[in-house]
Amino acid sequence: MNKYPMTVQGARALEEELAHLTKVRRPALSQAIAEARELGDLKENAEYHAAREEQGMVEARVRDIEGRLQNAVIIDVTTIEHTGKVIFGTTVEIANVETDESVTYQIVGEDEADIKQGKISVGSPIARALVGKSEGDVVGVQTPSGLVEYEIVEVRHI
Repeated sequence: MNKYPMTVQGARALEEELAHLTKVRRPALSQAIAEARELGDLKENAEYHAAREEQGMVEARVRDIEGRLQNAVIIDVTTIEHTGKVIFGTTVEIANVETDESVTYQIVGEDEADIKQGKISVGSPIARALVGKSEGDVVGVQTPSGLVEYEIVEVRHI
């Protein structure tokens, strides 16, 4: 089995989604299926088929979340000594060496990645270039438009 690195916040979000699916969505779908059955002929009952299809998707997501949580390696970066080095879970401010534009990213697991929230996957090219480096280091990241150099301005354990 593959192990998935995950932050504490990412694990909490999956646990909350799992609780919602099992305690809210499952009962609601069971009720919808029961009501649709009462309408009669199941062969041509669109409500019944839609509810059964949604139930299948919910059950698949429940199994996926349970599997991910079971195989998660939850890393709490706040318990790790701050050395100024970029590791999984840290928040990193980097500045483009040419343009001096800065951006801040948190390095998270694949399931947690959301560029709009400034969370990048540990497997992304930028994260792979940053991990193991320290504040003040300059790293090169290969992008579609060529090599871009970034300076690591600050590393935070949040």
